[in-house]
Amino acid sequence: MSMAEEPQAIQVIRLILETIWTLLKVNCELIRVFITWILAPEPKDISEDIVLITGAGHGMGREMAVRFARLGAKVVCVDINPKGNEETVNLIRENKGKAFKYECDVTNRPAVFLLAEKVKNEVGEVTILVNNAGIMPCKPILKHSELDIRSMMDINVHGNLWMIQAFLPSMLENNHGHIVAMSSMAGKMGLRNIVPYCGSKYAVRGIMEALAAELHEDPRNTSGIKLTTVCPYIVNTGLCHNPRIRFPSLMKVVEPGEAADQIVDAVRRNYHEITVPSDLYYTNKVILF
Repeated sequence: MSMAEEPQAIQVIRLILETIWTLLKVNCELIRVFITWILAPEPKDISEDIVLITGAGHGMGREMAVRFARLGAKVVCVDINPKGNEETVNLIRENKGKAFKYECDVTNRPAVFLLAEKVKNEVGEVTILVNNAGIMPCKPILKHSELDIRSMMDINVHGNLWMIQAFLPSMLENNHGHIVAMSSMAGKMGLRNIVPYCGSKYAVRGIMEALAAELHEDPRNTSGIKLTTVCPYIVNTGLCHNPRIRFPSLMKVVEPGEAADQIVDAVRRNYHEITVPSDLYYTNKVILF
């Protein structure tokens, strides 16, 4: 029997139950927000950490690199663009921070493993890995070429996997480390004009969720390795040109520095997942529960 064929009384009861269920979800999230606010973990000291950031030559990657350096960490800046990467490193060093630059194509698995070996020998064991490199072509699915899609999947998805495979072993050996992945709100809901991008960011979330399950069962990891998945809405990094926002007063474009502040704070507090802006996390939980 379809809903249209149900007696009106049953439809009313169904609507009441759905309303009650929605209110329960809202109240549960409000309680969780309150508890999280009261019991928020203290930020951890990262002054002894070595932080490697891919895509460090601009945008959020650069802003995160600068902030980690301010906190005393050694920052390994990795980018395929040597000019932008050098600018980031110089910016950190001008402010008395410790930064090192490496050029690497994250889609090239052998190059990634060579990078891991070089960083280990020249800087030390990476303890915080930030998989930030990514691209975001914006156009209807039928206008994407095969190269567009393959390139994006290689950078956004395979790049994450190669970096994890290269840097996770030392974290497991030391039972200490933190892996950060840049997903997106487009990895939580489908959006027009970025169909392949949505697929890549859903994949990143899936990789991190599966990795968490795998690490939970690995006897070498006794809660020493943390994971953080970041789901930004729209950050003004230049990836998305002239975004059209239906409710700009509610869903504002976030500047890279503001996003970086939230991400670094999430890493220091060992948050498993965040959205940027942060209030979208709870809105999303209620709407997409």
